[in-house]
Amino acid sequence: MDTSWIDGLILCGGQAQRMGGQDKGLIELKQRPLFEHCIERLAPQVDKLMLNANRNHDRYALSKLPVYADMHSDFSGPLAGFYAGLSHCQAPYLAIVPCDSPIFPLDLVEHLFIGLQANHADVSYAVTKNASDQQQNQSVFCLIRNGLKDHLSQYLGQGERKIDRWFHQLNYVEVLFPDELSFANINTPEDLLKMEGLLS
Repeated sequence: MDTSWIDGLILCGGQAQRMGGQDKGLIELKQRPLFEHCIERLAPQVDKLMLNANRNHDRYALSKLPVYADMHSDFSGPLAGFYAGLSHCQAPYLAIVPCDSPIFPLDLVEHLFIGLQANHADVSYAVTKNASDQQQNQSVFCLIRNGLKDHLSQYLGQGERKIDRWFHQLNYVEVLFPDELSFANINTPEDLLKMEGLLS
């Protein structure tokens, strides 16, 4: 895989209601904000990296990465961040991860790229299986072909917000990752404590 074909986007624009409305990307894990953990893991997997954030741009800008806010005035969820990323993506593909999952696989983009290319798909996204062998979609971890901005704009214009539903309008492929734990995310203070324990 040639990383020059792929730009990367870290989503930091959520409202984090279950974390008391904190800016989730700036919540500290092991004395470092979550978004920095994600930069460390994603940067080697892509060419150029950017952030999607709707608050505290000055703080995120200290990373020396470009920071882009949602272009939709209403809160459209992660897909608004997808749209912002596609609007600024200069590579053929855009890899996307959320800021609240700081231990995602170090070969995430490579496997998503292999799946996408093998199936001539528009988008590939991660899936895992739980202990009961039930599939869990990890849709925010995805690789998207550049050029789908207008299609996404039309989808959002219809009032749609669900990622999976948009993907299923495209030529998509699911890529299975064996380690469900590597996609653990932080939605609550309890999750943060668990992640601290994992990293210890």
